[in-house]
Amino acid sequence: MTQPAQFSSLAAAGAALPPARPLHLALGMFDGVHLGHRAVIDAAVQSARRSGGLAAVLTFWPHPSALFRPDARVRLIMDSATRAHALLALGVDAVITQSFTTEFACITAEGFLAHVRNHLPQLAAVHAGENFRFGQGRQGDIALLVGLAGQLGVQVFSAPRVNFNGEPISSSRIRASLTAGAMDEANAMLGRTYVAEGVVTPGRQLGRTLGFPTLNLVWTPDLAPRQGVYAVRVTGAKSPAPLFAVANYGLRPTVESAAIAPLLETHLLGDCPFGRGDVIKIEWLHFLRPEKKFANVAELRTQITRDCEAAEKHFRTATVLR
Repeated sequence: MTQPAQFSSLAAAGAALPPARPLHLALGMFDGVHLGHRAVIDAAVQSARRSGGLAAVLTFWPHPSALFRPDARVRLIMDSATRAHALLALGVDAVITQSFTTEFACITAEGFLAHVRNHLPQLAAVHAGENFRFGQGRQGDIALLVGLAGQLGVQVFSAPRVNFNGEPISSSRIRASLTAGAMDEANAMLGRTYVAEGVVTPGRQLGRTLGFPTLNLVWTPDLAPRQGVYAVRVTGAKSPAPLFAVANYGLRPTVESAAIAPLLETHLLGDCPFGRGDVIKIEWLHFLRPEKKFANVAELRTQITRDCEAAEKHFRTATVLR
């Protein structure tokens, strides 16, 4: 991670920003980097390319709720590093993270853009969603941003919200879909499949005993999806091509009496090239059923067979996002 001298409390990932080139800056929290966010960021990238400038994202960490409502903070779809990686993949030259501290939160709406310009003197244009709010008490809106920018010689571009099924896409809407297990909706709004990534760890080998060996991940996202069984696909260094699978995310009540942390167990529907220590990526495609406790392992084995059949049916009929 680079930290150019002109940044102060700002930290940048990606290219250093030469001060001579005009900067086109996308503003927002961008949790999830969904289709609505991409409309803002794509506009900044295209504007920068037309003018020979640089495109960057200015985002914040942690979420403001961690400061104002620590006991009821917003659970996030992405951690800071994953979000930065997703943003850089959209073609921006840098991701700049402003620490969301008490001092930053006290900057008035009228002083917000001057603060940004002070740290980024090459600022030429800012891009934001039409519902972007900023400054102390979230008192600033796009109309105020336009007025402030005019005084500083900075252009403002606002992107209309992107709708899905007649309603605006938002990070909070995607969070609700994930916690409800509505993975098809979440993926549609994200514009890509929701992903879990981790290292395969050894388990109790019960799946192998049942005839359904699993790849186990100890995976602890900030925002946990609904516990249950999903149709998924798996990739990794040993198989860049996606492999179809069925996954259970939960506490395994049939075989665990006091599990305290969910486990992500994935059974491939064909040959499995992965093993202990491999890093794999699991793409969540479709919710099949909630997790439940069975009377015995025989009932569990029967249900897993049905789960595999349901997943295979989904793969035969569904259009899957790439």
